[in-house]
Amino acid sequence: MIKKLDILLVKSFVGPFIVTFFVSLFVLMMQFFWLYMDELIGKGVGTFLLIELLLYMSAVLVPLALPLAVLLSSIMTFGNLGENFELVAIKSSGISLLRFMQPLAVFVGGISIMAFLFANYIMPVANLKAYSLLYDVRNSKPTLSIRPDQFNSDIQGYSIRVGAKDKDGSTIRDVVIYDHSDMVGNNRVVMAKEGKMVPSADKQSMVFRLKDGWQYIEGYENGAHDYTQIRMHFDEWDKVFDLSGFRFTRTNEDMFRNANQMMDVTQLKESIDSLKQQQKRSLSVVTRYLAPYYTFETQGKERNKAEKAIKKKVAETSHLYTGTFLDRVPDSLQKIVLQSAANNIRLMKTQMDATALDYKLQSENYIKYEIELHRKFSLSFACLLLFLIGAPLGAIIRKGGLGMPMVVAVVFFVIFHMLNISGEKLVKAESVAPWLGMWMSTFIMLPLAILLINAARNDSRIFTKEWYFRLWRAITFSKKIIAAVSEGED
Repeated sequence: MIKKLDILLVKSFVGPFIVTFFVSLFVLMMQFFWLYMDELIGKGVGTFLLIELLLYMSAVLVPLALPLAVLLSSIMTFGNLGENFELVAIKSSGISLLRFMQPLAVFVGGISIMAFLFANYIMPVANLKAYSLLYDVRNSKPTLSIRPDQFNSDIQGYSIRVGAKDKDGSTIRDVVIYDHSDMVGNNRVVMAKEGKMVPSADKQSMVFRLKDGWQYIEGYENGAHDYTQIRMHFDEWDKVFDLSGFRFTRTNEDMFRNANQMMDVTQLKESIDSLKQQQKRSLSVVTRYLAPYYTFETQGKERNKAEKAIKKKVAETSHLYTGTFLDRVPDSLQKIVLQSAANNIRLMKTQMDATALDYKLQSENYIKYEIELHRKFSLSFACLLLFLIGAPLGAIIRKGGLGMPMVVAVVFFVIFHMLNISGEKLVKAESVAPWLGMWMSTFIMLPLAILLINAARNDSRIFTKEWYFRLWRAITFSKKIIAAVSEGED
């Protein structure tokens, strides 16, 4: 039965949880932005596309922000109750800490279920949209930027240098354009005293309206220099540059759909089963291919009978033969036999190398799918795990606000995140099984949660400075007693 105290506790938790969730998401988003800032700035990407990318990435980071928000809000909630002596009053009324934690445990369990549903149904779509858009942005060309006294080669086939650029941003002076678009060298050079950069109406080309200049063309025939030169003077000439290569284009999202991050649990399981079948087929194929080289053609009982007969014959006649196999081959056939054996070995090695490489790639994909499958469950369960750590921590610390709780929450979350990353790396290195590596942080921190709950039930003061002062005084006093006893014995 739900009591008023349970409703009060849930209300006390919801407010800090919402605030800390968005703060955590914002911090993670800033980390992403600073990581890819060099690849996002200067690419001519519009504000709308940038906002779209950030929205998709925020959805991708939700499963990581939720555990941190649960940890911090649980420490803050129980810390506020302890700081205001409300927790003491509740315990004195006969309500245990475990009973007091039950409504929030149920609430956080609901958050864990929602986190799993989000990771299973929404995150694959968000990953597909985010990483395909990020791929397009990272591979797009930067915007054309003409700077004074610097050669610019952004336009394929041209090197452009201007001596000066006026404040209006379009008037240029002392222009030099090297045209090597015909792939035979700098055989075309344009020089002008001044000009003006004018974009076309559709923004697909840039017109350099040059004035008072010269164009130099060196003759080439069949790729060889024929020492002819053409020089032309112009009063005004328009040089048009194609800027279609700078246009931002979107890649077909179907190219990324088979990645492990773009799949839900059902698709991941199907992919894992398919990879297992492929690995079995690869081994059976190479076995069938190599069988004629080192096994008998016969099968079943006939093969066993032939093997036994040959072994018996070899045992009976082995004392009659000395030397090597080649000693029994005629001299005229030795070279042919050796070449045939070498060719067979070479063919076997090629087939085995190709199969081994294919098997290795399949194993790597298998591990990636297993990691993503367990990640959907482990990060969802992390919400409940970090609540079981944060609630007793808040009861022990007895400090509310964003001071001490923030420090403690960050420390524990960093430990959890480092364990999570270490486990994933161990799985990728094939040092541990995927399930063990992805749940390693849970296996390590769950006993810690139990110890903290037990300490909170016993009103431990391990996070207060007075506790450490008393411990130090006790240690110092024990040393004095030991020293006094030693002096008395002497």
